[in-house]
Amino acid sequence: MKLESDRTAAVVVDMQNDFCHPDGALYSPASEEAISRVNDVVEMARDAGAEVVYTRDVHPPEQFEDAHYYDEFKRWGEHVVEGSWGAEVHEDVDVREGDKEVVKHTYDAFQGTELGSWLDSHRIDDLVFCGTLANVCVLHTAGSAGLRDYRPVLVEDAVGYIEEGHREYALEHADWLFGEVAAFEEVELV
Repeated sequence: MKLESDRTAAVVVDMQNDFCHPDGALYSPASEEAISRVNDVVEMARDAGAEVVYTRDVHPPEQFEDAHYYDEFKRWGEHVVEGSWGAEVHEDVDVREGDKEVVKHTYDAFQGTELGSWLDSHRIDDLVFCGTLANVCVLHTAGSAGLRDYRPVLVEDAVGYIEEGHREYALEHADWLFGEVAAFEEVELV
């Protein structure tokens, strides 16, 4: 799978302490294990001159106080609370000056953020997704990208998950409905 580097961005989803560190509120060992392959995706993008985008899921402590139905704290417990260690990107993830950071407050990194306008202003068409969790924020952001006419490519061996079945579901669903799935070795930026 060849992608034009000047029209592509690597999108690293939510590789934060609360998800990737053993002391995190919603720690997943598979998310921690994905760090190395996520860094490979980022290195590939940088080497090819492609853009790198990091999303961070961040919840102000009061975000869900007046919620009618959508309440992540009720569903998952408190996590990635604004200003907390848990909301920071894991120290082993290769974030550098010049990378784009998108702070989001829902599963979808396009919802209520500048991500779409930033991608458009950089003439980005193709998005190479990695990060965590496969069936939550990766799936919802990649699906939202597809609905916005970006080409989402999910790197199957660079996504974290809670259960293997969740990862399999997310990748099959993405491949069937709105995007493409490939192993890291199958993706080439030219």
